[in-house]
Amino acid sequence: MENNPSKDKPIQGIKKSSKSIFREYAEAIFIALLLALLIRTFIIQAFKIPSGSMKNTLLIGDHILVSKFAYGIHIPNTIPFLNIKLFDDIIFFQKVPKHEDIIVFKYPKNENRDFIKRVIGVPGDLLEVRQQKVYINEKLILEEHARHTDAPQQTRLVPRDDFGPILVPPGHLFMMGDNRENSQDSRFWGFLEINKVKGKALVIYWSWNSEDNWVRSDRFGQILR
Repeated sequence: MENNPSKDKPIQGIKKSSKSIFREYAEAIFIALLLALLIRTFIIQAFKIPSGSMKNTLLIGDHILVSKFAYGIHIPNTIPFLNIKLFDDIIFFQKVPKHEDIIVFKYPKNENRDFIKRVIGVPGDLLEVRQQKVYINEKLILEEHARHTDAPQQTRLVPRDDFGPILVPPGHLFMMGDNRENSQDSRFWGFLEINKVKGKALVIYWSWNSEDNWVRSDRFGQILR
């Protein structure tokens, strides 16, 4: 039989130690967690609606996706899961939200809490609420999303039904919930710094009615406007 040194030899299987297998799993899990953290920090984040302040646009138990880069790149300034602030907010390529955008932001009275409201006033707007109706630069705004559970009062009910006029300063927003008589918003705690905006609400991906224990499947995929 002729010897053929050039003939390929079958590749022998390499036995991996349990230590190397454990290391591969650990590295895969670490990479997956890192990617999830990066996506959550810079791209998109899920939020659950805990109150009825945005009813009927958003209901208690709605789960939504929020774009984290809609208004710029926000550099995280807290230690994840610990809510320990390291430095002031830093944002690159910052954009000002538009009228009627629904946004998630850090609650000015407690930045460890996230709020969701609608943008009513942007920098430079002269804003006034008269008998539950909103005026921007002395022009009545037609708000299809606004929900009123009480009729306007004969006497001025400040600041809920009557507010302003007031000028929205540079770098700030005026926020209101769609459920106007049941929303703690800029009428009560003042303007919102644009730097505190976390992202723009995009879509409802899940909804659960905890009172009746049923899934609101008809709300799945609703684009938020």
